[in-house]
Amino acid sequence: MFSTIFFRPLALFATLTSASLTFAAVPIPAEYRIGGFAIGPQAYSFRFFTLSEAIEKTEQTGGKVIELGMGLKFINERPELFNHHAPDELVRLVQAKLKKHGIMAVNYGVVPIPTDEAEARKVFDFARKMELPAIITESIGALDLIERLAKEYDIKVGIHQHARKPDKPDYKIWDPTYVRDLVKNRDRRIGACADVGHWQTSGIRAIDGLKILEGRIISLHLKERAALGPGNHDTIFGTGITDIPGILAELRRQKFDGNIAIEYEYNWQQSVPDIAQCIGFVRGWAAANPQ
Repeated sequence: MFSTIFFRPLALFATLTSASLTFAAVPIPAEYRIGGFAIGPQAYSFRFFTLSEAIEKTEQTGGKVIELGMGLKFINERPELFNHHAPDELVRLVQAKLKKHGIMAVNYGVVPIPTDEAEARKVFDFARKMELPAIITESIGALDLIERLAKEYDIKVGIHQHARKPDKPDYKIWDPTYVRDLVKNRDRRIGACADVGHWQTSGIRAIDGLKILEGRIISLHLKERAALGPGNHDTIFGTGITDIPGILAELRRQKFDGNIAIEYEYNWQQSVPDIAQCIGFVRGWAAANPQ
């Protein structure tokens, strides 16, 4: 009985069906969007807090969605991290907390997805239980399996891109052109998690990266920076060189319907006002530029 209270009908259906059946995608409803954009923090922004606190802080920022990570405990009294190994009882507690605060969990990552199918299915089963539209990963070595599971579960998968690593020349997914070519012949559910901050660390203008990946952007990690190149921390939208208005206009032109995660890696202990201003910037832009 407890699960029927907090599981929406689709998720309940998924738990009662064989994993070999095809599931239906979970869209992000209009009530979780601001000016048409599903925007809210990435849980990593609150890495020094619990997930319960992160959900509360998400509500305080004015965001409607949260992108889940792997590294947070739900509450300090429970030692386990909330991820795809979490027991169903803990999943229900997190779902109830999200519902209480009017927040939708939209993605999960960055999570390694192995080539072992049984282990990979645990990630997709967790995403289905949490009714997540997408999974974020950098496991390009498992793309064949990931693509098959993405089709079966009808869950999108975005390839996340960290910054260029000069000491690791084999790390190529920092480059949006490389990611575009990697996914261009694959199912449309396979695409990019465009990390604008890491692009800028690598010297890539955000707007250029978005245009390169047009039509294949699953989600966005949106960050404002004072300058291109390494050594620049995140700052409030509209105060740097990222051209947030241009990015929002480009996303709208591309008919982007995924989520925008604010992964704010600065002012860690007191970041809620900063993130709230970022969300307020998007709200103000959308009001001044109605569709």
